[in-house]
Parts: sequence; C-alpha cells; structure tokens
Amino acid sequence: MPIIQINNRRTHILELNQGASDTIVMVHGMFTNLSIFYFNIAPELAKKYHVVMYDLRSHGLSGKIDKGYDLETLSNDLLELLNHLNLSKVDLVGYSFGGLISLYTAIHNQDKIKKIAIIDSPITDKNGDTELILEKYGNEFIEHYMKNYSISTNITPNNKQLEKSKKLFDFLLHETSMPQDLIKDKEFSSKKNMSLIKNKTLLLYGNESDCLPDGKLLNSYIPNSTLFTGTGDHNIPIQNPEWINEKLSEFFT
Repeated sequence: MPIIQINNRRTHILELNQGASDTIVMVHGMFTNLSIFYFNIAPELAKKYHVVMYDLRSHGLSGKIDKGYDLETLSNDLLELLNHLNLSKVDLVGYSFGGLISLYTAIHNQDKIKKIAIIDSPITDKNGDTELILEKYGNEFIEHYMKNYSISTNITPNNKQLEKSKKLFDFLLHETSMPQDLIKDKEFSSKKNMSLIKNKTLLLYGNESDCLPDGKLLNSYIPNSTLFTGTGDHNIPIQNPEWINEKLSEFFT
C-alpha cells in the first residue's frame, strides 16, 4: 500500500501493470475510496493498461485535512500525482464527484488528458442548500454502498467499518471546508464550461440513478460525448461492474 507525498500531505496510491505503455488514472468520489475500482474494474483494465488509483484527501488511507475540497485544488492533487509518477498524458475514469475532478482537469490541462470516462457523476449547479442535501443523502449513500460492497466482494463490512465511513462523512461535512467548496463550484457544470471539453468523453449512468438526468444534461453540453445507461443506481460500479468493464474496454481500445 504505497504512500507518497502530494502537495505536502500523505496520499495512498495503487498501481497495476506498470509496464504497460498507456495509463488510465481512476478517480473515486466523495465518501468512498479507491476500493470502489480495485476489486472488479481495475484488474480488468490492467490486463492491457497501466492503472493508477489513489485515495482523495481525507479518504481511505490518505491523510486527513480540513480544507481543499474545491475542484481546482483536487485537480491540482491529480496533476501533482501525474508529475510524481512521470506521466505526461493519461486517460481518466472518474466516478461520481471524481468525474467532476476529471472534467475540470481536462478543461484546464488538455495537453495532459486523452479520453475521459465519467461514471454516474452529478452536476454541480443543483438548487437547494448544499449542506442539507449532503445530510439527507450522505449516510443513506454510505449504508447502500456498504451493502453493495459486500455483494460485490463477498466481504461483509462489520459495524466498525460502517461507523468509520459515517465518521468520515461527519468529518467532511462538519469539520472541513467541503460544503463551502461545493458552493464555490456550483456553476462548474454550466453549458459554457462543458462546451470547453474537447476530449472524447464516455458517460456511464445507472438506469435507476438519481444522477441520470445530470448525465443526459452533460451529454447535451459536452460536444464529443456518448451516454450509455446500464442496470443499477448511483452504486453501479459495484452493482454492475461487468457492464462498466465492457463499456470501458470498448471506449479505450
């Protein structure tokens, strides 16, 4: 479990098939960690590609920090990771909020990013109070995630693991700048910004996901994008990894 220093903080990374010529970097979402890719998706991609996964700040085994959850800072973390690993140009796979990090990075660093695959990412300009939305869906999402995790991996999370995930949610919501940073970025998913994405973009969404309308909107905004829907909801990487792998394989070939 390699730990490296990115922007003067501890960052947990995992690499598969380092000898491959092409690299795919996978970016997880809020309240999860790199394990959402590690068990069923990354190993399939690693049969052909160098796959890099990392835990976002305060997630997984990366160091905790109370600020820096805006897209610019999180994108800078990703760029510093690329520099650390001497990767000049990569493909990106971003799940949920990780998809927004991927899109932001592509807009501002087109010379470093090739193709982008987005898995069930929300848009940022939602109406309503950000903190209330996070409170409503955060713990519910974590419990649903844990249930699907056990089905996918045949590993049943114990109460300690569930409590740890809930503590992460409470920490991010109440002890960090995350809610304010999300408000700061609320206009990011505008048509004007999304039209700047020149990369070939794949959009994969669950047919029962609350984020599906967001995927359809991104599909209408991003010029060179294609949208597919598969069986599942927002936890589709865990619920339906076979379909995710099939679409990613077709896209990156």
